[in-house]
Amino acid sequence: MYLTIIFLPLIGCFFAGLFGRFLNPKGSALITIVCVFISFILSCVGFFEIGFNHCPSYLKLYPWLDCGMFDASWGFLFDSLTISMCLTVNFISLLVHFYSTGYMAHDPHQSRFLAYLSLFTFAMLMLVSADNLLQLFFGWEGVGLCSFLLINFWFTRLQANKAAMKAMVVNRIGDFGLALGIFVIFVTFKTVDYSVIFSLISYHTTKTLFFLNFELDLLTVICLLFLIGAMGKSAQIGLHTWLPDAMEGPTPVSALIHAATMVTAGVFLLIRCSFFYETSYKALLTVCIVGSLTAFFAAITGVFQNDLKKVIAYSTCSQLGYMIFSCGLSNYSVSMFHLMNHAYFKALLFLSAGAIIHSLADEQDLRKMGGLLQILPFSYIMILIGSLALMGFPFLTGFYSKDIILELAYSNYNFSGIFAFWLGLFSAGLTSFYSFRLIYLTFIVNPNGFKKSFENIHEAPYSLAIPLFMLSILSLIAGFLTKDLFIGLGTPFWGNAIFIIPEHIIIIESEFISIFIKWLPFVVSITSSVLAFFIYSYGISNLTMLYQTKYGYLSYIFFNRKFFFDKIQNEILCINLLKIGYQTTYKIIDKGLIEFFGPSGISKILLKFGKYSLKIQSGLLNEYALLMFTSLILLISIIVLFSIFNFYFDINLVFVLIFGWFFLLF
Repeated sequence: MYLTIIFLPLIGCFFAGLFGRFLNPKGSALITIVCVFISFILSCVGFFEIGFNHCPSYLKLYPWLDCGMFDASWGFLFDSLTISMCLTVNFISLLVHFYSTGYMAHDPHQSRFLAYLSLFTFAMLMLVSADNLLQLFFGWEGVGLCSFLLINFWFTRLQANKAAMKAMVVNRIGDFGLALGIFVIFVTFKTVDYSVIFSLISYHTTKTLFFLNFELDLLTVICLLFLIGAMGKSAQIGLHTWLPDAMEGPTPVSALIHAATMVTAGVFLLIRCSFFYETSYKALLTVCIVGSLTAFFAAITGVFQNDLKKVIAYSTCSQLGYMIFSCGLSNYSVSMFHLMNHAYFKALLFLSAGAIIHSLADEQDLRKMGGLLQILPFSYIMILIGSLALMGFPFLTGFYSKDIILELAYSNYNFSGIFAFWLGLFSAGLTSFYSFRLIYLTFIVNPNGFKKSFENIHEAPYSLAIPLFMLSILSLIAGFLTKDLFIGLGTPFWGNAIFIIPEHIIIIESEFISIFIKWLPFVVSITSSVLAFFIYSYGISNLTMLYQTKYGYLSYIFFNRKFFFDKIQNEILCINLLKIGYQTTYKIIDKGLIEFFGPSGISKILLKFGKYSLKIQSGLLNEYALLMFTSLILLISIIVLFSIFNFYFDINLVFVLIFGWFFLLF
């Protein structure tokens, strides 16, 4: 059953990708949807068996690599963490597949699109179900490949090409960090298997390693390298620039990437490696600071965006910051709870935005919308539910996970907790502000678009509306129904999947903080949402006047252009690195030293040596005798000199100097 959960989406990808021309789009859609649906049903059965009956499964499928001391198998670990991710991934993927049959109905390459979606699902399932780091890396690279294919699905668009390349290149930085972390683990533990590594961590808590003559804590280095990998996939500050540009792909792709697959891989990695992070305070502090800064930076950037999908994309980046700094506070179960809740309302927001864009003839600019409340009431209700869940409105899904993260941050009573709490609180206010700004500019303000955009406007068809309705129900009640199971006091659900040392368990302390702190996020969110309505209803003229001032214009440009991260990376870092790479790495090392001492240099030396050797063959016997006599005397002299100077010089060094002189001579 468990292997069927993993490989059914791959079977759907196989048929849709190779036989889509013969099956036609409807046949491809039927096969892929049925495969993902069966996988989802089996995930529900597995969730009951593992989550409620506490029967985790370990499966070894086949040996993969067996080389000396290194061995890795195709193995699968199904514990409560894995099956929770499988359930979420399959459910969101099922709805996105069904949604795509209507959204991509006009596209002649729908079969290829559905094949990519199924392959994306398979890669993510491989990632979350791996029982060793090498197989996790296989799934990690698989989701990166699928994101490239899906972002670049409309490959005739230049912006889609650029966005896909940017996502691939930026993620390579994170992948490099993860790969280095796996190398260090193998050198230390002599294996990449989870069960062995996690059981041996306690024996390596005092070990160090030397890097550039610095003595570093071994486990802290591993944690920081894994954090770099998570920063790339989960779009944390510094490596986040690919995520907003990924909106160039079709909207169902954005929903799948942001809700359940690509960006959640980094959070999953941190949760899976809780055994490592609990041994290093420095690593936890770094994770907390990175997540807090990401949440605040992305929230303030989202306020100044004018693209409908980019506003929601920055909200994803901000919410990922919440999940990351929750891991930094050792609240891995709460982070996982927020990850699952976020999948429902973020998929709802993206798919609702897709329905609006689809009805407006692919118009995405908020400044060219407005007046859609009477025309698209269903889409308005869906966007409203998703936005309320995102801002953490009481008793909606986001409320149960987002507010508990802030309460736990305040309950730490240390630098990392207070830092995360206040940045998270400001981020919550900004989230409410840009969410209701989006609602007001899209639905309530007077129409600002072109007439042709409104002529054929229509409500979402059933293929789009059914997934939206199901996600809206989950955005309303999922948090309430699952909070006691996932984060309730004393819940046995997670078992051994998550490890927290007793000193870091503060969920009980969060129950006793002041009522003022508990109500503060709600007050800030409501105030920000009311402020957004007031500013865009009555203060738009004042906002325009402020924009026309010198400092107002500069501030707007600074935030609208995302703190100039792209400019810094492209014009300062990348250009200089390319120059260094060309002038130094390519011209001096590759074309210089490597070719001189490599095959090209050796071949030239041998050709020259052969030409000089021809001159020796004169055919005269007396010259041959003189050459032999001279060579014999030279050989005897070298042996005698070596025996005399052996105590004063390194013979190996002498040989190196002789060969070096020989190379330079020829």
